[in-house]
Amino acid sequence: MITIGQLAGYVGVSTKTIRVYHDKGLLPEPDRDASGYRRYGARDAIDLIKIRTLAEAGVPLARIRDLKSATNDEFQQALHEIDGEITARVRGLRATQRRLRQLAAGRLAPLPTEVSTHLEHLTRWGFTPRWVDLQRDLWILVFATHPDLALTLFNDQAEALADQALRQLFLDYDHAHDLDADDPRINDLAHRIAAATWERYGPDNLPGADADSEIPALVQGTVNASSPAWQRLDTLIRAHLDA
Repeated sequence: MITIGQLAGYVGVSTKTIRVYHDKGLLPEPDRDASGYRRYGARDAIDLIKIRTLAEAGVPLARIRDLKSATNDEFQQALHEIDGEITARVRGLRATQRRLRQLAAGRLAPLPTEVSTHLEHLTRWGFTPRWVDLQRDLWILVFATHPDLALTLFNDQAEALADQALRQLFLDYDHAHDLDADDPRINDLAHRIAAATWERYGPDNLPGADADSEIPALVQGTVNASSPAWQRLDTLIRAHLDA
């Protein structure tokens, strides 16, 4: 029989932790001996090792308490489920570690080769460095938050820019950045963009029409924050499309 201090040292926990386990009903509190000390045996050490192992695995104390009354089969099934949860957490931590190392290397997120090539084309087509940088940041954001949809969205934009007339609209959008928000050219550009959007997608497939997707609002909000003229342009385009 050993004291609470000896038990704590043997298992690798504090005496305070053992008292918490007593209070929570996880570990039965033994009777005191004639000297007034609690005395613990081998079974208490085994139970405490189980509790500590489960607690370190992230299992809530309430669930550990419930497992005390589980059958052996139920206990083994619970251990299997906990092992799966830990595996998922480890996988997530490894992914986080990879992103952390990419950040340390100056790479916020890897972009597919076709996106990097597309960004190089933007410069040759006459887009400003500001626009190219904004597009790079937006695609990093989209690929990081919605990897399942990002490539489809990118291919749609790349296809649009392959059309010279649509590319000119994008160029005009880029160069409108420094215009006054009340410049009449913004209204004309909004009308042309809305007409081209309507012609390209039709009324049922307009960009941003999917209420379940957060991407359009995320992207447009970032763009609008860059320029009062762009914010005004977005408002007018929406008004034209709604009309």
